[in-house]
Amino acid sequence: MKKKKLNLRDLKDPSIENKVSSQLSIKEYIPSIFSFVMLIAGIAIDYFDAFPFFKGWVRIAWYAVAYIPVGFPVIKEGWKSIRDGDFFTEFFLMSIATLGAFAIGEYPEGVAVMLFYAVGELFQNAAVKRAKGNIKALLDVRPNEAVVYRNGDYVSVDPETVEIGEKIQVRVGEKFPLDGQLLSKKASVNTAAITGESKPDTIAKGDKVFAGSINLEGVVEVETTKEFKDSSIARILDMVQNATARKSKTELFIRKFARIYTPIVVFLAVCLTFLPYFFVDGYVFQEWLYRALIFLVISCPCALVISIPLGYFGGLGAASRNGILFKGASFLDAMTQVNTVVMDKTGTVTHGVFKIKEIKPITLEKATFMKYLMAMEEQSTHPIAKAILEYKADGSDYEATNVSEVAGKGLKGMVNGKTVLVGNKALMTSNSIEVPSETDGIVESIVMVSIDGKFEGYVTIADELKDDAHQAIKQIRDAGISKIIMLSGDKDSITQQVAKELNIDWAKGGLLPEDKLNEVEELKKQPETKVAFIGDGINDAPVLAASGVGIAMGGLGSDVAIETADVIIQTDQPSKIARAIKIGRSTRSIVWQNIGLAFGVKVIVLILGAGGLATMWEAVFADVGVALLAILNAVRLQKMKWQDS
Repeated sequence: MKKKKLNLRDLKDPSIENKVSSQLSIKEYIPSIFSFVMLIAGIAIDYFDAFPFFKGWVRIAWYAVAYIPVGFPVIKEGWKSIRDGDFFTEFFLMSIATLGAFAIGEYPEGVAVMLFYAVGELFQNAAVKRAKGNIKALLDVRPNEAVVYRNGDYVSVDPETVEIGEKIQVRVGEKFPLDGQLLSKKASVNTAAITGESKPDTIAKGDKVFAGSINLEGVVEVETTKEFKDSSIARILDMVQNATARKSKTELFIRKFARIYTPIVVFLAVCLTFLPYFFVDGYVFQEWLYRALIFLVISCPCALVISIPLGYFGGLGAASRNGILFKGASFLDAMTQVNTVVMDKTGTVTHGVFKIKEIKPITLEKATFMKYLMAMEEQSTHPIAKAILEYKADGSDYEATNVSEVAGKGLKGMVNGKTVLVGNKALMTSNSIEVPSETDGIVESIVMVSIDGKFEGYVTIADELKDDAHQAIKQIRDAGISKIIMLSGDKDSITQQVAKELNIDWAKGGLLPEDKLNEVEELKKQPETKVAFIGDGINDAPVLAASGVGIAMGGLGSDVAIETADVIIQTDQPSKIARAIKIGRSTRSIVWQNIGLAFGVKVIVLILGAGGLATMWEAVFADVGVALLAILNAVRLQKMKWQDS
């Protein structure tokens, strides 16, 4: 049945839990509601003996009608599993136990047990339906047209029809539709979608451009060097799809449990039927078959089926209230197994926004130095210029004139009658201006300033660390994570500096999406390594899909990263990662407590049933009691506080 897709951009809405729970259509509840009404009505008629005709085949037919809506799908799945060679599933156990109840005339019990199971399945399905996002969102990022030069004119065509060697045109703000080589003199491009690098890049004629990058300035021309199917964006899409296919789905606990539990109780029921022949005087087959069928009915893991998803629901709700969205109960479990955290840099531990880090004038006062610099940068639309212009200074009496751009180097112009150069070291060197050696060791983006041929200082521009970045790394370590790694598309020198500042174990920069994926795949080859990857950009999507647990920054992260990830940090705070691990562990603890309670009671009632001391109704009521206790235990998760270390 097709469900309405939840827009993951709504994750910041406080009503998110209601939206997630509404994913189950009311139609899915109708069979259970119908069976419940029929069951209660049948029990009432039985108890009050209201209708004399409610006996024999009429009574059987009534309970059969109550049973079919919830029982038929289970029997069908059980039969399908048997045909596939998998006999001992929970479907098989539920089928023979409830049909056995009908065989011995315990019709209400047969319906009640199957109804319990059906309701439990609805709860379980609701918890896991969001186990994987829709990676087709990546198609929205893919350029859908290319302006190609054909027959003396530019025409719009599907990028998949463009051949290698053709000339295409890309306007301001548009994505490059294919990989190619720049034909124009220069271009300013935003490659964040491909490399994750926060700083827009200025490239010159003959340099490579990647599909999915955005043209920031002017109309440029490109000669294509690859077909669309081999382009950067197409490769990312392919990697996401393949990584998702390689990633095994976490099997639900109840499925694992049933494969062990079911053959055991079936074997015991068979033994209970036939073994007494060798040990009991006056053995009557029908009597021991009756006990064996009661034993099977009692053995149905109803309380387990209900108590397990309830525990996970408690964990999912608690996580949501803490700004963390798990896309399925299985990822709460997977989070508890993580021992290696790999993270992106830009947008994950940094804001992804340029800020002035340091101002170093030499002879001028800082305010005067910045007025010269800002007067020049007012003539530029480069993101670094925008960062500089955010500096608070009154520069109205400083005006730049005759400003020209030196391709790939910076700006040259006049400010208040003085010749001013603003740009990189190459600009200074080409104008015979001596630059202090102290600038050689600076890894951040640096803007140098000279006035009338004299070097007057510089400004460093850097992507700012998030307020809780240091706290996040400490808390991740305190949570027992043995290794923290940083993989980034940004320059290696910047990546290493950030990693050192945050005390990260190992880091590597200058990586393309496939490089990040290869690094994570190598980590996964180590038998004891369970990897969680944290990222926020389109370029992180393949790694998020391939990791044991993919964690996306949901506040400002890309739609593709959010769709592909298993866990979403709705507040963009990396410090929430450690809390997600703690919530996963608390949930697992509650679930195992519920399992222990349900299984312990079940064993006691099974022993009583084998001895003929317990009826099926006692078994059903025992399950109800256990389920209620499990609910109360799961509610504790809503009240827990996970203090930051």
